[in-house]
Amino acid sequence: MEINVKKINAFTREIEVNVAWEECRNDFQLTAKKFGKKVRIPGFRPGKIPTKVLMNKFLPNIEAEFIEEGVNKYYRQALEEEKLVPVNKAEVKDVHFHFEEHFTFNAAFEIEPEVVLPKMKKNCLKVQKTEYISDDIDTDNVIEEMRRSRAEVKTVEDGAEEDHFLIVDLQKLDQSGVPIIGEKLEKRFLQIGVDPFSGDNKSRLLGLKPGDTAQVELPNDKENGVSKYELSVINVEKQVLPELNEEFIKTVEPDATDESSFREIIKSKVDDSYARRTNESFERQLADNMIDYVSPEFAPAMVDSYLDHIIEEAKTQEKEQDLDEDKIRESYRPVAERNMKWYLVRRAIIKSQNNIAVSKDDVEKEIEKLLERSPDHAKEIKKYYKKPSNRQRIEDDLLEKKVLDYLTEFAKIKDVKVHTKVLREEATKEGE
Repeated sequence: MEINVKKINAFTREIEVNVAWEECRNDFQLTAKKFGKKVRIPGFRPGKIPTKVLMNKFLPNIEAEFIEEGVNKYYRQALEEEKLVPVNKAEVKDVHFHFEEHFTFNAAFEIEPEVVLPKMKKNCLKVQKTEYISDDIDTDNVIEEMRRSRAEVKTVEDGAEEDHFLIVDLQKLDQSGVPIIGEKLEKRFLQIGVDPFSGDNKSRLLGLKPGDTAQVELPNDKENGVSKYELSVINVEKQVLPELNEEFIKTVEPDATDESSFREIIKSKVDDSYARRTNESFERQLADNMIDYVSPEFAPAMVDSYLDHIIEEAKTQEKEQDLDEDKIRESYRPVAERNMKWYLVRRAIIKSQNNIAVSKDDVEKEIEKLLERSPDHAKEIKKYYKKPSNRQRIEDDLLEKKVLDYLTEFAKIKDVKVHTKVLREEATKEGE
């Protein structure tokens, strides 16, 4: 079998396969034999039709069947010989075969491109590392959220106030105030003063009791305006937050001895959270800078496969299978392309550096760390990491860290300090 490989670009290959008749004769005869078992000719038993009769009557059909089988077989053989691994289904063209003649065809497909890394120089990657400086308000906010998560819900009998919760039915009305059949939302949960139940809507809800009704106006994205609804109150509730006392502190943080030590523990956790945010942002910038430095090409089919996976996951998570697949592809394509570039660059770095590798012992040590951090969940952790795919995730994470550590050697890092007060002010402006 003669194979000619043509390089179209970094990720596209076209192979021309030429199989001499002498080489494919036995395969053709085998196809003819299988074909003879499927057809019926008066006067002959099934599978006992003489080859000459079969060929005279069905030669074009046998040739067509052999072409289909032969393309698959010889295409796979050609890939193995040339050590090529396609990432998509090949486009087969220029197929030629007739009885006792050569069998030829062309197949075009995409592969993972080989990334050539440029010479790494000191300070060739420019990265900013932000240190977040927390304050007492951050600690207060976390403690308040902890209290809210443990709040007791009580029914309100004497009229709703701001921040109270209403359980309601919402009936959509037409322009004249008549209920629209089929446009009723039952048992919805809302909080007075929180959009869209703020402003004029809030004033209409204050003082309501179970059984009361009110009209509200809610945004209508489809009609780029607002729609009127009649709101019927089923129940009025409020959250009663637990007091910040010794009992509460011991429940959420057994290691705390008093309120002061409790706040210190919470502040430490806040700082740890911001440190993780710092590290994640730094590593993301580092990877993105390396992608820009290398400017790798990628196979479009790899991105399409990535997007197919995202859509399948969305279908699994969503009960409704009627997803806008085109919208998902459009939305996630930039992410898919970025991740594909980083995958190729990372692979090239690992290939070029002998010291970037992860052993079984490395994986075991990482699992041991997880067990030490969560001894109460040791049984579940051990069971989870018995599965090879989950152990593979740890290996991938460790490899990622080693690659990023390597890139840090070539990074010019600009240290920036940001007070969390600035973040809160920015969040407030975005909310407005």
